[in-house]
Amino acid sequence: MNMPAVMKILEKAEWPRLLEQAKKIAPEAFGPSSEPLNLIAGRWQVDGNKKPFYSSIDGSFLGHYPNIDLETCKQAVAHASEEAKTWAESPLHARKAAVQATIDEMEQHKELIAFLLVWEIGKPFDQCVDSVERCISGVQWYLDTIEDMLGSRTPIGVVSNISSWNYPISVLVHACLVQVLCGNAAVAKTPSDGGLFSLTVCFAIAKRHGLPLTLVSGSGGALSEALVKNEHVDCLAYVGGKSNGRNIVASLVDKNKRYMLEMEGVNAYGIWNYSDWDHLAKQLKAGFKYGKQRCTAYVRFVVQRTLFPEFLEMYLNMLKSITYGHPLLVEEGSTTAPQVDFGPLINSKKVEEVDAMYHDAIAKGAVCLYRGKIDPAQFLPNQDISAYYPPTALLNVPKNALLYHNEPFGPLDSIILVDSEEELISEMNISNGSLVASIACDHAEEAQRIASQLRGYKIGINKSRSRGDKEESFGGIGESWKGCFVGENTWWNPLPKGSPVNA
Repeated sequence: MNMPAVMKILEKAEWPRLLEQAKKIAPEAFGPSSEPLNLIAGRWQVDGNKKPFYSSIDGSFLGHYPNIDLETCKQAVAHASEEAKTWAESPLHARKAAVQATIDEMEQHKELIAFLLVWEIGKPFDQCVDSVERCISGVQWYLDTIEDMLGSRTPIGVVSNISSWNYPISVLVHACLVQVLCGNAAVAKTPSDGGLFSLTVCFAIAKRHGLPLTLVSGSGGALSEALVKNEHVDCLAYVGGKSNGRNIVASLVDKNKRYMLEMEGVNAYGIWNYSDWDHLAKQLKAGFKYGKQRCTAYVRFVVQRTLFPEFLEMYLNMLKSITYGHPLLVEEGSTTAPQVDFGPLINSKKVEEVDAMYHDAIAKGAVCLYRGKIDPAQFLPNQDISAYYPPTALLNVPKNALLYHNEPFGPLDSIILVDSEEELISEMNISNGSLVASIACDHAEEAQRIASQLRGYKIGINKSRSRGDKEESFGGIGESWKGCFVGENTWWNPLPKGSPVNA
């Protein structure tokens, strides 16, 4: 008789061990009780009211956010403004050397940063490693190409960064390092739901190499006057929800300030006159990484009605193959991080929000095609699993359901059946703009014709699109995007009139 395997947390990924490593690498960034500090006026400070921070993996206590008040944040931004003036005078080769040294040291501590991320946001280890690597490789690409991009352009000053919790390294750290490379000072707010320890380590490394960075913790609403409307902020970079983004846009209407706001849209994948189901299945399974807690996750599938039987067979088999559970649970004696497609959502509140959208749609007439089950074998006995949500799919979500017009930001898919090309395009454009959209179609001309009518910023034909294509701009249209991100109006001032164009 085979005895069940004894499961435990991967030894090298135990939280106390990781915390000690983080403190050893960046002792200046932690207080006497192992609490992360704020990076203000060039030094790590204890200022802040402590807010408990729990892991979504099992509800365990990780530490405290050192949340500061508005006045302290204003002082931090004012100091960054002075720092920006000095840094703007530094030659490009010196800025390049400092940023290069930063990402080289991040590479040395890549595994630790990734394991910290696992505990903080629940993303599986291999996906956290990918996040760190994408940050490093992305910044390296800018280091290798920055001369031609900048030309004679000049820095713009202080860039304020408010970012979501799902990609603290590959989005937030990446953005800040590119901003300082271009001669600006960067101010970042630690996301309120995750990234505290991994960001602290990365910013400590960068600060030791002389980069003009500020890292503060606090509620976005409480610090908005300092991080958004402040006269010392020259540019705002925001990644997050549409409701907060709209409020920010409204507050900047009468301000002469540059800004980039990346907000959610309903990313749709259309299936029309298509037959390569194995190829599509691989894409859709990869799309469940991190429980679809990504701004470029496809959550709406608009399917030609005559293709629905083939699509459904492929789709249900794909869903059944997805693995999800505790992202650090291994058999006793194992030294390798487990491979799961996704772990928890960011917290139990998010689970409640996604489930509310599900039940609202069902109550209004949607049909449940699939609803996964939580397997106790994927968790420790009696652990908190309130942040876990299985892959779920609904058919024919009615137009009066909340899910019809909104992104769930979780593993809840909608399948819409259509009979004409016009219906297909209309249903794919449901959110008046999205960051990505794709069409699966066997016929190149037909695919291009459909793609030309989709209101997505990056359009894929027989492939998914993502944020990370380095040589291609990333943005959005309609309500998914406001402002600029790449090009001559991003992290530097435009060229003077008559100057040669070098980017």
